[in-house]
Amino acid sequence: MRGPITLVALLAACATPAFAAEASRETFGTLPDGTAVEAVVLTNGSGMKLRVIAWGAILQQLDAPGRDGVADVVLGYDGIEGYLEAPNYFGASVGRYANRIAEGRFTLDGETYQLALNDGPNALHGGLEGFDKRLWTIAEVSGGADMASVTLTYVSADGEEGYPGALSVSATYALTETNEVRITYRATTSKPTIVNLTNHSYFNLAGAASGVSILDQVLTIPADSYTPVDANLIPTGEFRSVSGTPFDFRAPMRIGNRIRDGKDEQMRFGRGYDHNWVVSRAPVPGEQLLARMEDPDSGRVMEVLSNQPGVQFYTGNFLDGTVTGKGGTIYRMGDALCLEPQVFPDTPNKPNFGSARLDPGESYENRIVYRFWVTL
Repeated sequence: MRGPITLVALLAACATPAFAAEASRETFGTLPDGTAVEAVVLTNGSGMKLRVIAWGAILQQLDAPGRDGVADVVLGYDGIEGYLEAPNYFGASVGRYANRIAEGRFTLDGETYQLALNDGPNALHGGLEGFDKRLWTIAEVSGGADMASVTLTYVSADGEEGYPGALSVSATYALTETNEVRITYRATTSKPTIVNLTNHSYFNLAGAASGVSILDQVLTIPADSYTPVDANLIPTGEFRSVSGTPFDFRAPMRIGNRIRDGKDEQMRFGRGYDHNWVVSRAPVPGEQLLARMEDPDSGRVMEVLSNQPGVQFYTGNFLDGTVTGKGGTIYRMGDALCLEPQVFPDTPNKPNFGSARLDPGESYENRIVYRFWVTL
C-alpha cells in the first residue's frame, strides 16, 4: 500500500552513492555539413543520468529512478536527425526571447525592432533560427564528489533574428548527488536588448516511452493568478485570479480533470493548457517553487524551482501524432508537459509585466532546479 504524500524519501538520503558524480563526452551525430555534434553525459550514484547535446544546448535524455526502476522522463529523439527535421523545441534552450512577442515587434529607447514571425502573427522562442537551432560550444566539463556539470556557450551576433546587441550566453547543466538537475542560463550584452531564456523539456514522469499520458499525473502550481491570452495566445495584460477556474492548481490536481473544459474560453484558445502562471511579480533573489508534478503509479515526483516570476505550463497541444520520437514512439497531445520558468510572455510590450531589458554591464541569470524523489 502506498504511503501518504508526507511519507516521502529522497533517494540520496536512503542510500550511499556508489560513486561520485561523473561526466563523459561523446559524439551524438553530425550536421549535414559534416560538423560533429558533441554530447556530455552526467551520472550520479542514485542511477540518474542526463545527456546534453551541443545542438541547441538540448537536454536529450534524463533518467530518473522510480519504484520499479529508472526511466527516461523527457521526450526527444534518438539521433540528431530528428532535432534538425522536426525540432518541436524538445529539451531545447530557447532564446533570445522565450515564448511569444506580439506581432514580433517591440520598442527599446525609442527604436522599434521587427522580429521574424514564426508563430502566426507572433514571434516565438527567438525566431526562425533561435538558440535551439544553433550549435553551442562545450566550454567546460567537470565531475566531483557532489556534482557533475557541463557548461555550453553561444554568442548571438548583434542583429541576429532582429534583436539588438551581441549577446554572450552560457548554459550550465549540473547533476547533483541529491538528485537535482540544475540549469543556469546567464547572458551579457554589448548594447541594450531584451532577454528571456528557459528550458523547453517535455516531461512525462511515467517515462517518455511508457505509452501513458500525463493526464493522470498530478500537478501543483502555487500561483494565485495567471496571464490570460487572446486568440493568438498573446497575454491581454491582465492578471486574472485562478480561483474558480481550470487554472487553479494551488492544491494538487489531476492534470486531466479540467483540460477539456470548453466552458472556459481560455482553454479553447490554448487547445488545453498553454499559459503563464504568476508565482511572483518579479524575479526573486533565491529560488522559489514554481510547480510540483507527481506520477502516482511510478512514485516519481519532480519539483521545479527558479528565481523567475512565472512558469509556462504547456500540455503539448500541438503534438498531433505526426512526430515519431525515441524508440519509435509517436507523440500526441497530452503525452508530456512543459514547465518553463520565465519572465512573462510579451513583457516588452506590457509595461505592467515588469521588464525583460538587459543593459551592458549587467548580467542576466535564470536559475532552474528540477528536484526528483520517489514516494514510498
